[in-house]
Amino acid sequence: MNREALSALVRQYKTDNDIYHDLMQFRVREILLVATIYDAFILEEEDRLTETIFGEYHQLNLSTAPRITSVSFGEEALEILRYRRFDMVILTMRIDEISPFELARKIREQNAGLPVLLLLNDNTEIRLVEGRRDRPGAFDKIFVWNGDSKIFLAMIKYIEDKLNVVKDTRIGLVRVILLVEDSTRYYSRYLPILYSEIMRQTQRLIADEGLNDSKKLLRMRARPKVLMAESYEEAAELIDRYRECLLALISDVSFPEAGVREAEAGSHLIRYVRERIPDLPILLQSAEPANAGLAGSLGASFLDKGSANLTRELTEFIFNYLGFGDFVFRDAAGRPIARAQTLEGFKELLLSVPDDSLVYHAVRNHFSGWLMARGEIQIARKLQPVKVSDFPAVAQLREHLLEVYRQVQESRTRGRVIQFGESPPAGAQHQVIRLAEGSLGGKGRGMAFLHLLLQNGGLQEQVPQMGIRIPRTWVIGTGEYEGYLERSGLSGLFRREEDYAQVRKRFLSGELSPSLREKLQAFLQANPRPLSVRSSGLFEDSLSQPFSGIYDTYLIGNDHPDPRERLRQLEDAIKLVYASTLSPSARSYFEAIGYKVEEEKMAVLLQEVVGRRVGRWFYPHLSGVAQSYNYYPVAYLEPDDGIAVIGVGLGKYVIDGEKAFRFCPRYPRLDFLLPEEQLAGTQDAFYALELGERRLDLSAGEEATLTRLSIQQAQAQPVMGLCLSTWDWQNGRLVLDPRAPGPRIANFANILKYDAVPLAETLCLVLDIVKSAMGTPVEIEFAVDLGDGEREGPEFHLLQIKPLLGNLEEYHLEAQELERRDLLLYSERAMGNGKIADLSDLIYVDPRRFDRAHTVQMTGELDGLNARLVREGRRYILIGPGRWGSKDRWLGVPVAWNNISGARVIVEAELADFKVDPSLGSHFFHNVTSMNIGYFEVPFGSGAGFIDWPWLEAQAAHERTEHFCHLRFARPLVVKMDGRKRLSAVFKP
Repeated sequence: MNREALSALVRQYKTDNDIYHDLMQFRVREILLVATIYDAFILEEEDRLTETIFGEYHQLNLSTAPRITSVSFGEEALEILRYRRFDMVILTMRIDEISPFELARKIREQNAGLPVLLLLNDNTEIRLVEGRRDRPGAFDKIFVWNGDSKIFLAMIKYIEDKLNVVKDTRIGLVRVILLVEDSTRYYSRYLPILYSEIMRQTQRLIADEGLNDSKKLLRMRARPKVLMAESYEEAAELIDRYRECLLALISDVSFPEAGVREAEAGSHLIRYVRERIPDLPILLQSAEPANAGLAGSLGASFLDKGSANLTRELTEFIFNYLGFGDFVFRDAAGRPIARAQTLEGFKELLLSVPDDSLVYHAVRNHFSGWLMARGEIQIARKLQPVKVSDFPAVAQLREHLLEVYRQVQESRTRGRVIQFGESPPAGAQHQVIRLAEGSLGGKGRGMAFLHLLLQNGGLQEQVPQMGIRIPRTWVIGTGEYEGYLERSGLSGLFRREEDYAQVRKRFLSGELSPSLREKLQAFLQANPRPLSVRSSGLFEDSLSQPFSGIYDTYLIGNDHPDPRERLRQLEDAIKLVYASTLSPSARSYFEAIGYKVEEEKMAVLLQEVVGRRVGRWFYPHLSGVAQSYNYYPVAYLEPDDGIAVIGVGLGKYVIDGEKAFRFCPRYPRLDFLLPEEQLAGTQDAFYALELGERRLDLSAGEEATLTRLSIQQAQAQPVMGLCLSTWDWQNGRLVLDPRAPGPRIANFANILKYDAVPLAETLCLVLDIVKSAMGTPVEIEFAVDLGDGEREGPEFHLLQIKPLLGNLEEYHLEAQELERRDLLLYSERAMGNGKIADLSDLIYVDPRRFDRAHTVQMTGELDGLNARLVREGRRYILIGPGRWGSKDRWLGVPVAWNNISGARVIVEAELADFKVDPSLGSHFFHNVTSMNIGYFEVPFGSGAGFIDWPWLEAQAAHERTEHFCHLRFARPLVVKMDGRKRLSAVFKP
């Protein structure tokens, strides 16, 4: 997708939101967002931007939200700023062709005084801006998103408050809350909470007092302002200036004072305030719980930054210390005859009110006026120019009103996340529907984005022979998760580690909210197909921490005759997904990336399982993963040609890294393996969902509902002949007839070589568009229903998207400058980028002791070594044969993430008698590469890499197990990785 196409898609997506700017009377009205199309979509779709983020405007029907104009390139931003006025610019870190710091400098030179903010994707990007010499003065403020789009509201209100506070306090005596915090991470958490709670309390007051519209507007404009300071001097100056209007002080303990960080700056500031405003409510917040005593001695409340209940405690402080109408249908004489409280009620009354009432209101433009006030600007705009005289009869007027309503509702929901119970767009079969409030989470955002692309990107027209879909998807937002933890008393589990089996029991004993249970009952009644219940954490599938495979997914048949049992199974699956946030793998992952597990919030996706029923089994004909970038290109392939891995049945088989079929979507006829090698490495089993009346115990694990079947059992469906070939023993060749005698090979030859189904073409198209839209190489998961071979055609279902690369920096390595004698290891098939110079530990599998029959035992040995090193805070290099993380014990050591969570570099080394394809396509593989852990392949006897085994074996062992040797060096090993060239080297100490 070229730049013009991307810009057109941005404009097409913006159309519905642009209308909200027309009635905005003051404050930030025009925002320029410079971001990739993916970032722009996520920022605006997440949490329903126009309703949740701008609740001040939409929910109270007082004004309109700012108009957001998105561009994806720095040059485009500078050009649009030359001829259009904007009140504020927001930059993200990923901007094509120019750094955000340089772009901010150019914007300020061109538009003096224009506020420019930087929005980071997550906490890992903070390190990319800290310490930069060009940082001071580049931006008015730097914020970090971390998946909660309320940060967008905070950024807007921060600028508005900063610019309006002088006048508002002087004229309207508007109150001021002062936040003293110099940590980007924490003020990015506090400000959204502060603003959301201020809006909520102000709205409650307005509703309780029954104010008219003009007073409502005045009261909302008079809401407390929030000001920020990052040093003692800034804070003291603001306190003196707004002393008469100061409502509360929220302060950190340690921040700069007199130009240096002062450990007691907070207490100094509180004493300064107490001398001037003795009764001012003050909240002291700190990462050290011991400072609670300090707060008490100063007469302040205390907030632990590390609290699992930080949001609730901050909300409680605000709550405790800081204190339009219906459409009335009338007859021709003006007498009331009916009343509409909602837009849906308005539509229903349009069907039934008398003709003279329609004429009465249409002549006076009452319909458009009421709708405009309620934010339904599109409908109002279409109705306003229409005259009663335009219609020969009132029946045509009535039909026109209803048709306008229908058209606008359809355009509003096309490609959007819609509320459960809301009317879907006409003819929509594949939607994303919200069952509970809160963030959609990572997978949810990805599905919503895919829905947008499929509805508005024109993919279907480009491959008419293949239906391109997403499965019907329902999202339980993170609000339910937060409420569930609180109602069930489970928050304490985040502070301590308990046996995971007990944790799961505790979660299963909790109760989902009555409102969600009611929706789930209605949902199950209307949807009898099998379901997958999938995690969608805030951080999941983000650009820096994908969390792939860390949380649980459950498949349920949803076919039990007792509706109560169906509901129980669904509820248990949801609760167990919640519980997986506290699994050992999740805890290890959070520790490895420097986050706290309590920072995670879990949404849940309910999706129809793609596939067909065959006897008592249910599965898709094929499924797989595809990546837009191939780290291991062969023959004439280039890395940007991409790679795909597919298999028969449910995708778990492929995701777990078992023996599946690999091909390049751009060159699908190119075989990676000889026919004999295909026979040896072909898929011999597949996963299917077991149906039938039975009581499930999902606590037995993700595979409680799955069955592993032999590949021969897939032949029950005639259409599977497209996927299977047969090995002809007599002639030593492959034949396409799956009914011929001989072993079956799942090589999908009829599809890939003879275009029976345009799978490769579809993959190329989807990967190109998603990659362009997200601004980074991507991975997709998909499943394909091949149809019935007669009336029903094939359908390609997108199940998930995730960014493939998370590293924004570059490092260069020149192979010709390397001396072999200096190197322990060299690889030309490597992933990762940068230099690591602090690794003094190395664990390797002793090649002389390796036995593929003992790989499960080896997992336990490695788990013990890893645990000790993690406790000591030591990262290490891991070297071993075959695939790390494969679920097939015969292909490598079947470790999970928590077994090797301390590894900083992972090496797959071929041995003379043990050569296995690398780990491409597994969740495990995706996690370690996206965390920029070095991941190297060293082929045996090839110029593409080597390991100096004699040198390694000559080193004195720090510790040995039956199969592993742990080395510890006095001086660290140095690792250099060039991600562009895929070169990596480990230097001897």
